[in-house]
Amino acid sequence: MSTRDFIEKDYYGALGVPQDADAAAIKKAYRQLARDLHPDKNPNNAEAEARFKEISEAYDVLSDPKRRGEYDEARRLFGSGGAGARAGFPGGFPGAGPGGQAFDLGDLFGAGGAGGARGAGGLGDILGGLFGGPGGGARARSQAASGPARGQDVETEATLSFEEAVLGVTVPLRMQSPGSCPTCAGTGARPGTSPHVCPVCQGAGVTSRSQGAFAFSEPCRNCRGSGSVVDDPCSTCSGSGVTTQTRTITVRIPAGVKDGQRIRLPGKGAPGRRGGPAGDLFVVVHVSEHPLLGRKGDDLTLTVPITFAEAALGTTLTVPTLDGTVSLKVPAGTASGRTLRVRGRGVPGKGRTGDLLVTVEIAVPARLTPAQRKVVEALAEELDEDPRPHITTAVRSGGEG
Repeated sequence: MSTRDFIEKDYYGALGVPQDADAAAIKKAYRQLARDLHPDKNPNNAEAEARFKEISEAYDVLSDPKRRGEYDEARRLFGSGGAGARAGFPGGFPGAGPGGQAFDLGDLFGAGGAGGARGAGGLGDILGGLFGGPGGGARARSQAASGPARGQDVETEATLSFEEAVLGVTVPLRMQSPGSCPTCAGTGARPGTSPHVCPVCQGAGVTSRSQGAFAFSEPCRNCRGSGSVVDDPCSTCSGSGVTTQTRTITVRIPAGVKDGQRIRLPGKGAPGRRGGPAGDLFVVVHVSEHPLLGRKGDDLTLTVPITFAEAALGTTLTVPTLDGTVSLKVPAGTASGRTLRVRGRGVPGKGRTGDLLVTVEIAVPARLTPAQRKVVEALAEELDEDPRPHITTAVRSGGEG
């Protein structure tokens, strides 16, 4: 990503968050927008697809503390208006026109005029002109413009069941992303023809010019920085060599992923250009709830009702896990709300597997038959307990008052 991108693009505005927003607020805003703008939810909607790419790019920068710091610093130094003064030149950059007028930001960063071509030059070109002589920056930019380019990162979402998230699963993911045009195999030229070397830049992809004490390089306006010219463009991709494609890939989701976790799959994103490496694929995981089990870190949780007799006398329960059942011994005299641990039956993790935490709760009958009531009253009397102690205490307190 160029310095120009950092200056011109408002990533905070794209996500609708203030500049002092914390990481949680940025993540929340991105997830909401991603759900609304995802290509699967907006098929054949070019505007939604463009916005989805915009917010994904913004989140990639703002979610990374280092890149966010670089972005904020670039915006602070070279934001709109007064770029020269902010860089330490009160009257504008050296070499400015009469009256100290600063260079146009488009000139500073290599904006082309003809054909709407936009440059990708930066401060390296200026410093190259100062310290490396005219063309010093152009040589470095030439290699970058004509060399391989990494493919774009792609983001998609996957909804998993509770079991799949805990145990891991292989899922097919259907997504839309840029890819090499199938008609021209990415050359941009009509089948049967081929691009030829640009006669203006001789395949370098950039041209250089001098302005006062500075040397500026910019993408070649004739070939738009590609280093080659297509005389007969491909009708499918209009000469770009890239089309938006729907593809299905098989992805292995590791065991133990959590709801909202963002998984990076290197090299599974959009293919690179001019032989460059593919980008990365980021999968945002959504986990459905389980009807019985819950999760606390790497431990699974379960609440099981037992009778008073089972709690008092002890019992052995058969409780469910994600991969079958397990026997659990409840000791005699277990109080309601006690949590018993079944080791090694939780979420698989790095180095260890979590446990299953079973909380027992005594189920009290809503109604008692006359025979049951007599049994309970007899038990209370045997234990020297009044079956209605709160009423007895209240009567005694009232009598003493």
